[in-house]
Amino acid sequence: MIALLGKFIKFGLVGLSGMVIDFFFTWLCKEKLRWNKFISNSIGLILAATSNYVFNRVWTFESDNQQVGREFISFFLVSLIGLLLNNLLLYFFHEKVKLNFYLAKAIAVALVTIWNFLANYLFTFQQVADYSLAFYR
Repeated sequence: MIALLGKFIKFGLVGLSGMVIDFFFTWLCKEKLRWNKFISNSIGLILAATSNYVFNRVWTFESDNQQVGREFISFFLVSLIGLLLNNLLLYFFHEKVKLNFYLAKAIAVALVTIWNFLANYLFTFQQVADYSLAFYR
């Protein structure tokens, strides 16, 4: 269980660096380039997902998988599902609940983090054996 918690903390730290990238490019595209807020949000998330893959592969999950392309595609698929969830949550909190766009985005990011971690832990970096053993240690 401690190993799982350690990975989640690392994942969170990587996610924070990704959030800086995400928010910067979302802000740049939405505010400075005046692009659609959902397209801007998607661009920010895609760029963050790419940097997050590299850091999570090397640091969080210490992957030695030789099939880097397949692993990246798996990570990106998880991120795309996360993007869909993020946009749905962003729409709900911003358009329906009427929260500030960036507050709504922060809430969406926080909620989608749980999905992203578990899907990457169990699917992308295939640590199912470690996960089941963590509860018996």
